[in-house]
Amino acid sequence: MQIEVHFYSYFKELTGVAQTSVTLPENATLNDLLAQVAVRFPKWAAMQNSSLIAVGVEYQTRDYALKSNDEVSLFPPVQGG
Repeated sequence: MQIEVHFYSYFKELTGVAQTSVTLPENATLNDLLAQVAVRFPKWAAMQNSSLIAVGVEYQTRDYALKSNDEVSLFPPVQGG
């Protein structure tokens, strides 16, 4: 199945792209997706444990079972000043 991944804020700078697509087997989870994204974008890999992850418009846990054509958004942790 094909999953679209969108990067926000400085994640776009770390990856060099605003979005990408990843091909995964059926029954893959967000954790499987993140593993592939980390390999493809090693500068982002160090941030994966602190990333906020949404599928569609809802935040999801890493064990979420992806569905074909899901759109995943990766956000950096919120910072204040």
